[in-house]
Amino acid sequence: MTNTDSDNSREWAAEAYALLKKRQEEQKQELKNQEEQKQELKNQEEQKQELKNQEEQKQNIGDPGIRDNIQESNKTISEPELGEFDDNFTWSAMVLAAQGKKKNQISLDEINWLTKLRRGLEETRKGFVTELLEKLGDDPLTPESLDDLETLLIRADVGIDSTDKVISSLRKKLNEEVVGGEAGIKFLKRELKLIIDKPIKNSGNDLLVPQKGKLNVWLLVGVNGVGKTTTLGKLAYLSSKSNYKTLIAAADTFRAAAVEQLKVWGERSNVDVISNQSKNADPAAVVFDAINSAKKRNVDLLLVDTAGRLQTKNNLMDELAKIKKIIDKKVPDAIIESLLVLDASQGQNGLKQAKSFAKTANLSGAIITKLDGTSRGGVSLAVSEEVNLPIRFIGAGEGIKDLRPFNSYEFVEALLADQ
Repeated sequence: MTNTDSDNSREWAAEAYALLKKRQEEQKQELKNQEEQKQELKNQEEQKQELKNQEEQKQNIGDPGIRDNIQESNKTISEPELGEFDDNFTWSAMVLAAQGKKKNQISLDEINWLTKLRRGLEETRKGFVTELLEKLGDDPLTPESLDDLETLLIRADVGIDSTDKVISSLRKKLNEEVVGGEAGIKFLKRELKLIIDKPIKNSGNDLLVPQKGKLNVWLLVGVNGVGKTTTLGKLAYLSSKSNYKTLIAAADTFRAAAVEQLKVWGERSNVDVISNQSKNADPAAVVFDAINSAKKRNVDLLLVDTAGRLQTKNNLMDELAKIKKIIDKKVPDAIIESLLVLDASQGQNGLKQAKSFAKTANLSGAIITKLDGTSRGGVSLAVSEEVNLPIRFIGAGEGIKDLRPFNSYEFVEALLADQ
């Protein structure tokens, strides 16, 4: 990017920041006005109650529930504040602009997410992009620089197959023309995006969302410790906030803490949890009850937390098959998704898990968690290329909002951000 381009980008981002700041100030004022109106109403009700109490004198038949009725019924998630206008904001704004967003359409949620994603991939980028840029500089690519790039890709857990594909494409381009450092980075971004997008496009569904008018059942599978239960809780929040009627089935009955965890997440997301408190209850029975409840409530999305570990791998897969059989019998027209939750920090071990589950669990997608703080974020590419799994959601943080639908453009831009 030239200095002129950089100046224009910062100016555009500064204007977007000013609009966002103004919008947030207006929202704050509106909330303040609402709170003042609420307080005024509360004061009036208390005055009425006081007068009523005085009239009733010693008769204790007044309604004691005034204050309770005024309280909020649900716990609310605190809204983030707009931070400083800095490089993170500028970069995030330009990523949104490149996808067609106008200055007045940029939201604080989008900015915060992209900032977290960029920071989350920092460890991967440190051992990859920084070294790559130092090696490439402004000089044209050479066969030697491609060898260095190959090493860096493998070190970032991009995977052998993905690395071979990228390096082969670059070598072919290098044989046809002189490729400078900046052009090489652009070409690399395009190649990485093609790898990630291929299974998504092959699925015929660019964005995974529940289909209205039918029961959607999403089974979350994966080994213990990858963040499966937490991810389901965040999915419940995302679904509920997107106005889908959502229900949770706590079918990981072999891990007692999982049920309690889900209840906490359910409260935070305002989503009910169907569970069985009996020790080692039958997971399929929990799903059976959850489906009955979902049908009665006209639920759009039923999220099912499944066991992560039984005595043997066969037992685990048998349990998943049993759950699917129940779903097919109870709601034959349900739309079922089997989503594998993977911990990015496990790198090649995570890739092995994906290959193992893909053989026996009829997977339809992957959710990559714990991207923040790992140097192995490149495993997302390996999952796409070697397992042919579309990545549906990614997590980069512990907060309830830190799970988002996967966007290949944003991911690659964050992975190869030059600062």
